Amino acid sequence: MASSAGYIIASSCEDIIEDQHWLTSAYIMFAVPYFVYDIYAMFMCYWYKLRVKGHEEASAAPQHMSSALTSYLRREFLMVLHHVVMVTVCFPVSVFWRQGKGDYFQGIMFMAELSTPSVCLGKILIQYKQQHTLLHKVNGALMLITFFICRVLLFPYLYYVYGRYASIPFHMVPFSVPWHCNLGAALLMAPQLYWFSLICRGALRLFTGSSRSQRPRPNTAAPKERQTDSGALPQPANGYSTRSTDHCHSNKM
Repeated sequence: MASSAGYIIASSCEDIIEDQHWLTSAYIMFAVPYFVYDIYAMFMCYWYKLRVKGHEEASAAPQHMSSALTSYLRREFLMVLHHVVMVTVCFPVSVFWRQGKGDYFQGIMFMAELSTPSVCLGKILIQYKQQHTLLHKVNGALMLITFFICRVLLFPYLYYVYGRYASIPFHMVPFSVPWHCNLGAALLMAPQLYWFSLICRGALRLFTGSSRSQRPRPNTAAPKERQTDSGALPQPANGYSTRSTDHCHSNKM
């Protein structure tokens, strides 16, 4: 939905600074409640996963809501921070501070969500232990490509487009725009680079034949393995994990 809205907005703006589209502010107003709800929904998924009877991770689960909340915030800090910044910073900047300028850039940023379907599919395939399938490998390659194009190259592209509009050489654009634009772009790009590094690590394991990418083999040691892994906590709700066994990007934002 965000990508569709972004395409409509960007394609309708001939002047990338002055042209406006009503969908820009309308979609931002629609998205803000989503970010608030998503924080709540991710926490509830985390909480109820810990409460599932017979779950192998139950012995390590926090026993109180406050403890679970603290544990959740530690595991999902980057994603929660992303959502909070979207609501408290990006929302007022996009709706009020811009004063109707730059709808084209806003539309392009909406189109970054083109990478999300492959990320979500990768998470689902891991949940259903389908890492050995061709679909998992194809999706992993697609995720690597779409995330790089839609989220990593996004900001250089925005600078390039503005440079053409203002007849400024690309390398001079950062020195020609207000400092807060550079700061905002840097803060938004930093987590994208971090997540992309996790995707690359997962893709390396996937395409070099790591143990997780092989078809699972039944063995009698499964109960013992479950016991030794009982101290582990659930995967982060967003699928991004620095643990080698938790990357949804070994198929993930």
